[in-house]
This record gives sequence, C-alpha cells and structure tokens, in this order.
Amino acid sequence: MPLHSFSRVAYPVPANPSVQFVYLFCNLLTKTLLLEKEKGKLKEATPLQIQAGKAAKNNLPNLDVTVFPYATLPPLSQDMEETKKLLDKLVVLKFDAASPRGMGLEGPKSAVGIRNGLTFLDLIINQIQTLYSKYGCKVPLLLLSKDDTHDNTLKVLEKYQGSTVDVQRIKQGEGEGEGLELESLAGHYSKEEVFLNNVFQGKEYILLINKDNVATVIDPNILNHLVTNDIECCMEVTPSNSFNLISTPMNFKISKPVNFWVINSLSPWAILRSNLVFGKLLRTKPNMWVSLSAIKRLVDSHKLKQKKSSVSKASLFGCQFFDKLIGVSVPEPRFLPLDATSDLLLLQSDLYTCKEGVLTRNPARTNPLNPVIDLGPEFQKVGDFQSRFKSIPSIVGLDSLTVRGNVWFGANITFKGQVAITAKPGLRLEIPDEVVIENKEVNGPAAIQE
Repeated sequence: MPLHSFSRVAYPVPANPSVQFVYLFCNLLTKTLLLEKEKGKLKEATPLQIQAGKAAKNNLPNLDVTVFPYATLPPLSQDMEETKKLLDKLVVLKFDAASPRGMGLEGPKSAVGIRNGLTFLDLIINQIQTLYSKYGCKVPLLLLSKDDTHDNTLKVLEKYQGSTVDVQRIKQGEGEGEGLELESLAGHYSKEEVFLNNVFQGKEYILLINKDNVATVIDPNILNHLVTNDIECCMEVTPSNSFNLISTPMNFKISKPVNFWVINSLSPWAILRSNLVFGKLLRTKPNMWVSLSAIKRLVDSHKLKQKKSSVSKASLFGCQFFDKLIGVSVPEPRFLPLDATSDLLLLQSDLYTCKEGVLTRNPARTNPLNPVIDLGPEFQKVGDFQSRFKSIPSIVGLDSLTVRGNVWFGANITFKGQVAITAKPGLRLEIPDEVVIENKEVNGPAAIQE
C-alpha cells in the first residue's frame, strides 16, 4: 500500500502497533523491489518519448541524471572571504503563487503567516539577511508576481525599506501581450535591459524557489558543489517517503516528460522550472539551480525559442540541452507544502523550530514521518482554523489526528499517538486547556477524562 494511502487510514480504536510494523516491513520490501527495477532500467531503458508543444513526438536520447546525497557534498570552506565570493555569484528568484482558494485567502502564499508572525517571504528574506550579516555577500531576490498577488506582496515588503537585501519585484501583466514591470524596494522602475544588467552583473547561478515549498533553504553547500564541478543544472529532490533514502550517488533515468516553463520576458535570461520524475523513488518538488551562462548559451543558440513580453507554457524539454545535469537528494523536511490548514497546523506547531529564516524539525521528534493531520470542513478556511484554536497543540509525539464536527480547542493541549475527535451532530465539543490526549477516540466531554 502506498504511504499516502496508508496515511489516510483512521482506526476507530487505538492502533495495534503490529499493524504499523507489518506496514513498515512490507514497505521495505517494496522499496527493495523498486530499487532493483530502477537498476534494471539503467541497462534496458528505451529512448524517452518527448512531445514538445503541439509538435509530433520525437525520439530523444535517454537522460541519465546522477543524484548525490546531500550528506556527501564537500563541506564549505572555512575561509569567510571565499564563501563571500561564492555567494556573490548567486541570485534568487521566487515565484509568488496565489493561495489555494479553499483556504479562504485572497493573497499569495508568501503572505501567509507561518511562525511567530513571519510569512514565507519573511523567511526567505531573513535567510538572505543572515548570509549578508555573516559573510557580507549581496544576494539579490527577485519576486515574480501577477496582478492578483502583487499588492499583497507589497504589504509584506514594506517593513524591508532600507534593508540590506536587494529585493526586485517583477510584475507580470495578465493581459495578452502585456510585458513586465520591474521595480525595486525604493520604488524605482527600470527598463528590462538596464534591470537585468544590474541584477545579474557578476552572477553565475540562479536559484529558483518552488512556490509550494515553505521550507526552502538557500544552501551555500549546494552552490559550492555546482561551482566547483562546473554543473549547469541541479534539481533538489527528496525521497518519495522516508524509506527511500539515498546514501550514495545513484544514476536515474527520467521516466516521464520534463515540463520546462520559460519566462521569455527576461530576455536574454530564460528562467526555467521543471517537473521531473525519477521513477517512484524521488520527487522534485523543492528547488532548482541553473547556470546563467548555460541559459544564455542556449538562448543565443536558439535552442529555446522566445516570444517577447509573454510567459510561455510551451513544453520545451530543455534537460537534454544542458551539458552537466545532476540532482541532490536533500533531507525530506526541506520540502513542506502549504496547501491546506492541516499543513499550517504542522508548520505552526512545536514540530518545527525557526532560526534565521530556516525551518528545522524538532529533534525531540523520533518518528521520521510527519503526523497525518485530517481536519474537517469546519477548519478549511484559515480564519475558522485560527478561531477554533486558542493555541496550537503540541504534536511532537503525534502519529495521526482526525477532527470532525463543531470542535473547539483550548490552550496548551498535547496530542500523542493516534487521536480522533468527533463532535456529535448539532453539538459543540470543547477540548479544555492543558489536557493530554493519547491514543484515544474522543466523541464527548466524558471521553476526555477517561
């Protein structure tokens, strides 16, 4: 049974530990089978069929990608000046996506409060500020937004007027043929050519931050590996589950088409995003690092076609154009999506800590998996979610939580094991302050005291 399917199973009574043991054991068997099948594909795989846009299918060579475990990357130099020179080669671009409509928010995901009043955008800027304070480096941040997210982004950025972080806003118009508006925090607009020359001057790599990942880390160790080995494109990947950990470099064949989005307006810098599939073992949801010189070479050689002042969704499968393409398997906690209030509960709980803009897993959590949180429709909107919790419960020892009905939570509550809470139809169920609920199904006040 796939992990995501197993995670949805709710037991009406405290779970039998042997059930979980059987699952874990079977999962290890499945992992071994998939791993051996991947090894076999390296020898027998047929050419990848790729369809670009409306063009006919073409036979292209197989794409072999070596994935390096993050732990095997060489350590960063202890020379502060060398690290400064390294980071001065980097520019960061973040795509500002609108929040899921089901959460009841009109602004972008980057404006949603994650921890201690800090938004996703705050976390990214705090990381860049920390790098500046430690090394004196200048890492520009580009924010690509549209009309539906631009104003909310401006509100988040107001506090950074006069900041050491060079933030440039790129507004993409919604209308056909509309170009980009480029603006700095000081409010100065500039033409594309002047803007690009200023921002990219002396830069060698661009980090493309996944719009769905709130656990992004601007990692000098990855950048160091790319610069040292002259890598043109690097995709951060995470295991599809905690049992698919990679301990040594492995070769993978891309098993599905590669969708590259090209931001053509930033001529001559075609900014790329990808969705690669490495069999069933890895997922490519975190971030992507790309050499600016490689992008420019591809554009100049007309391997990537451009249309000015537009965002093209043409399936330009550009992986085969890079001379050196690798993957880095980063720790699983580095990918944390924000698609529902259940994700917000995880992020705001004691399961994670935040320091200098980086979210890290609480070391007190011994289970490598995050708890499975299933909140009912009463918690779907962020406003309702916030009003129903006096404070976010402690969930370090939680395996799963299911909530249904008109349930309200007090302060300083602790959940452990597998917990199911259900309010009877037409009744309000209040969970009092300071209670500890462990491996229990609660459907009324009496059950809390048992």
